Amino acid sequence: MSTVLATYNIKGGVGKTSAAINLAYLAARDGARTLLWDLDPQGGSTYLLRVKPKVKGGGRKLVRGKSQLDSLVKGTDFDGLDLLPADFSYRHMDLALDTTKRPTRRLSRLLAPLAGEYEYVFLDCPPSISLVSESVFDAADALLVPLIPATLSSRTFAQLHEVLDTSADGPRVMAFFSMVDARKRMHREVIEAIAAEHDGVLKTVIPAASDVERMGLLRTAVDRSAPRGRAAQAYRALWEEVRARLASRP
Repeated sequence: MSTVLATYNIKGGVGKTSAAINLAYLAARDGARTLLWDLDPQGGSTYLLRVKPKVKGGGRKLVRGKSQLDSLVKGTDFDGLDLLPADFSYRHMDLALDTTKRPTRRLSRLLAPLAGEYEYVFLDCPPSISLVSESVFDAADALLVPLIPATLSSRTFAQLHEVLDTSADGPRVMAFFSMVDARKRMHREVIEAIAAEHDGVLKTVIPAASDVERMGLLRTAVDRSAPRGRAAQAYRALWEEVRARLASRP
C-alpha cells in the first residue's frame, strides 16, 4: 500500500511546492517508487519537474472517473519519481467534485488502483479550504504543513486543526517551519511559541536560502543543485524525521 503525504497549508507562499519536490525526490533517491500529483492549477511542481502542465480531458473528466489515472502519469528526469501533472482546469475541481457521489472520498478512490505501484504518493495541494482539501484530508496518511515564522501562522494552523477530522482515522499533521532566518529574534520567538502551543511540530526547519529560490531557475531538487548547502541538508533531515514519525504510528 502507498503512503500518501500531502504538502498543505491554508495559506499560500509558505514553501509547499518546494517541500513536495525535494521530499519526493529524496524518497525516490532512497529507492522508493514515488508519485507526485500536482493538484495546484498554477502547476509549480509540474514546471519544476520539466513536464507540460496538461491533463488530457482535464480535471472534470478525471474526477468523474472517465480518465484512467495511470494513463496520465509522466516520467521525470529522476529515477523512480513519476508525476501526475497539473492542469489549469484544476481551478474548477471543486465544482467537478461537487457533482460526484461522496466527493470527499473521490481522490482516495482515484488513487486506490495505484496503491501497489508506488511506495509513496505526494500531493502538492493548492492553498484553500474547499472540497479539494477535504478530499485530500480523506486520502492522505499525513499532512506535511509548512509554516513560516510569522504571527499569522499560529492562526492558520489553528484553523487547520478546526476543520480536520481529529479521529484516529484522520491524517497525521506534521508541521515544520520554512523560510527561517535564525538570526531574526522574531523568527525564533514565533517558532518557540507555536511549537509549545501545538503538538506535532517537527524539529527540522528549512532555512531561507538562495538554493531554494534558485529552484525556479534550475528546475531541479536542491539535493542535486547544491547538495552541500544548508537547504539540501535541511530537507534530508526533514525527510528522515518524517519517515521516523511515520514508522512510529501504531
